[in-house]
Amino acid sequence: MSLAAVPSTAGAQIWMSRDADGTMHFTNVPTQRRSNARVFISSRDAPRPPPSNNATVVPSTAPAGAPTTMAPSPTVSAETRSLYFQTAQDPGRYTRFDAFIREAAQLYQLPEALVRAVIRQESDYNPYSVSTSNAMGLMQLLPSTAVSMNVSDPFDPRQNILGGTRFLRLLANTFNGDLVLTVAAYNAGAGAVIRYSGVPPYDETQHYVRQVLRYYYEYRGRVPTAPAAATPPTTTATAPAAPATTGG
Repeated sequence: MSLAAVPSTAGAQIWMSRDADGTMHFTNVPTQRRSNARVFISSRDAPRPPPSNNATVVPSTAPAGAPTTMAPSPTVSAETRSLYFQTAQDPGRYTRFDAFIREAAQLYQLPEALVRAVIRQESDYNPYSVSTSNAMGLMQLLPSTAVSMNVSDPFDPRQNILGGTRFLRLLANTFNGDLVLTVAAYNAGAGAVIRYSGVPPYDETQHYVRQVLRYYYEYRGRVPTAPAAATPPTTTATAPAAPATTGG
């Protein structure tokens, strides 16, 4: 599936098949799916599980009603913790950054729905999110990524969205616009995707790709986008089976 031409139908699906050796194959073209293929992701899938809490912070004493799956992060200031919990209670966050998202999507020539989907999965639209690996902000930029994307303040929504979208654009260029590989690389790193010649066989990454694509199709139904090509290209991503012992 290409970022230059994605299926516009609301019922778009991606099928996955697996060889005897564990290698996975993906396609979004019904006529090209294998006989043993199953639906890997569908825009009609429901209900969706809630977004993951990978990108969150928690103080030593969390306020009543706070999420309980978050790990302490001693590097996070008390002010950021307080702002995180305040923002988490505000549904207005889901539309507050629309102008920045449109700006970034237009600047870096990516679907607005993709930027929204990554933000939803990474931080659930909370700009004060911090992971235990110190990824920060709406698009969960690691300090090194923030520096390389010219982001001086990862908690600034506009800077974070512009930096994260620029990073997505670089990944899309690396993987020739392949949507699945671009999303996988945002989670697992470009090196892992290159090493496995496809979506890495990590449960976390495969779950991440599935979730982002679900949100992507959901947002495509809401956000006007440029017309897609009449015949979208086949997704050619493959991933070999994980070895008996894997690191990380």
